Amino acid sequence: MSPPSLIDAHPNLTDAAPVALSYELFPPRSAAAAETLWTTIRELETTAPDYVSVTYGASGSNRDTAVELIHRLLLETTLRPIAHLTCVGNTPQELAGIIGELLDIGARGILALRGDQPKDGGQPAEGSLRYAQDLIELIRRVEQRRSALLCAGKIAVGVAAYPTRHPESPSEEHDIEVLLAKQRSGADFAITQVFFDAEQYVSLLTRARRAGVTIPIIPGVMPLTSLRRVTRLGELAGVEPSPDLLERLAAADNDIERLRIGVRATVDLANAALDAGAPGIHLYTFNEHQSALEVLDKLALPRHQRAASRHSVAARPQLAS
Repeated sequence: MSPPSLIDAHPNLTDAAPVALSYELFPPRSAAAAETLWTTIRELETTAPDYVSVTYGASGSNRDTAVELIHRLLLETTLRPIAHLTCVGNTPQELAGIIGELLDIGARGILALRGDQPKDGGQPAEGSLRYAQDLIELIRRVEQRRSALLCAGKIAVGVAAYPTRHPESPSEEHDIEVLLAKQRSGADFAITQVFFDAEQYVSLLTRARRAGVTIPIIPGVMPLTSLRRVTRLGELAGVEPSPDLLERLAAADNDIERLRIGVRATVDLANAALDAGAPGIHLYTFNEHQSALEVLDKLALPRHQRAASRHSVAARPQLAS
């Protein structure tokens, strides 16, 4: 009989992990937008998130500004950025160059996405990658060639997951098969697209685990404080938001009341996902910090302690419960 494991002899090693916290940011489109973004960045930095993701436009339309933002985050903040990267319309050679550039500036995480198909209905350039799975495999190949530069470490590779059927997918079962294929190709974690009902996340988690998906599936949560944004994203995702929430947002007398209603709904949604076993929360900020911080204040996440930010924490008003 094998001797007892030393790990088994120390039950504290198996304590529940702290809940992960992350935000999504997108590169600014103007000088005014950049000023607003950096105000948001400084505010979010005070919460010591585990990482922030930086979006990447369709076919790399804002590649330069995205890379510049990641570089500045690494140089000027305590934040840990991961870079979105889409593959549609790009050849393996082009993508390998972009991955190398991201690694050269210090990025150690990539969210590997397929990206949108050409809006004009045309075909992607010949030789371009077609699926996120292909991009994951390419990232791992670049990583292997740079193993000495990375001190034999790994790039953290994330992927998208869909609580409801992808608009181009034949079924939810097919979505799970795709997620499993991404895991087999080397994905480390998944972040979900927006959802409005916690049961959609619970269903995704149940179906994924039954199929053999073992990577963390982190719920992507949008602060439900803007009627226009909630309605628009519901249309894009093909999922109708709660009619009751839409009615309450529409009937709110002012922005403060609308913020309070939306924050409460978002906190309820996030808590339900956490109760179902979510390993963390990824907040889609839309480069605005107030709603995200109000949600975070009321979530009371069990977080690990990181070193304090090098920047001072500005006081901000709190919403009444």
